[in-house]
Amino acid sequence: MATTANISSSYVGEFAQDYVSAMLLSGNTLANGLIEIKPNVKFRETLTRLELDGLVADASCDFADTGTLNWTERTIEPKSLQVNLKLCKTTFRSTFEGGSMGASAHDNFPSKLSDFIIGKTSAKIAQATELSIWGGTAVAGDFPGFTTLLSADSAHTGAKKITGEAISSLNVAVELGKVADAIPEQLLQDEGLFIYVANNVFRAYKRYLASTGGGQGVDTRGNNQDIEIQSFDGIKIVPVNGLPANKMIGTVKENLVFATSLISDQNECRTIDMSEIDGSQNVRFIARYTAAVNYAVVEDIVSYGLGL
Repeated sequence: MATTANISSSYVGEFAQDYVSAMLLSGNTLANGLIEIKPNVKFRETLTRLELDGLVADASCDFADTGTLNWTERTIEPKSLQVNLKLCKTTFRSTFEGGSMGASAHDNFPSKLSDFIIGKTSAKIAQATELSIWGGTAVAGDFPGFTTLLSADSAHTGAKKITGEAISSLNVAVELGKVADAIPEQLLQDEGLFIYVANNVFRAYKRYLASTGGGQGVDTRGNNQDIEIQSFDGIKIVPVNGLPANKMIGTVKENLVFATSLISDQNECRTIDMSEIDGSQNVRFIARYTAAVNYAVVEDIVSYGLGL
């Protein structure tokens, strides 16, 4: 059964030679390297955590062993995902692209349309991956994201699991302060420390900054607080498109891991013209890739608003 193709075309005038579709969320988490990426994970990878404690003791003439070594493991297993799209060439005969399909009864699929579909498929995969990384669940076509994993982790509790509330420019500084205050002391000087925030939180913070300085904003820029990465109490704040509204996660980027077989798989969409295989007029667009996330040390993570 072919993919449903809803076409509304008046076939009047000239073809503008470009296609337009609704904008998609960009996958800025992976594109900007905001978390650790582990490629070449074919089946399962073990995240090994090794802790050494109680090593330092008063000196003596004898060898006196001290301390403890704790070895724990977390696994990350990429989930196999796919895109299968089948379109019949005859569907496009009555559109502007009909003239580019050739004079023969054996239609050629419009090359410009094919390129657009391939590009759009890659963008759709990037959007789906971004949303899954932060808020995904175990349903079909999805994989559990960081908020889902943290919500289910019994070890993630106490002061590092902040209940949260709806964020606005009026309360954003106070709520960001709660996250900053809960971040473990040993992480504060780490260059990879971020507070990852939902887009509405970042927008509220920029609007809050615009109201400071007697209403003139930072450097008297007012509402033009156009800074890519802000900071709060010296901690970098970065918006990630996939994080659900009113949520924040504070940790170092090395603690958040994305695993896949090949990164390039998410940008590859293959086209198969079925006319040479089964004599049909169908064209198939196929993409296959794997993806999963996990974290290494839950004690080094502060979450905000998981229950919202």
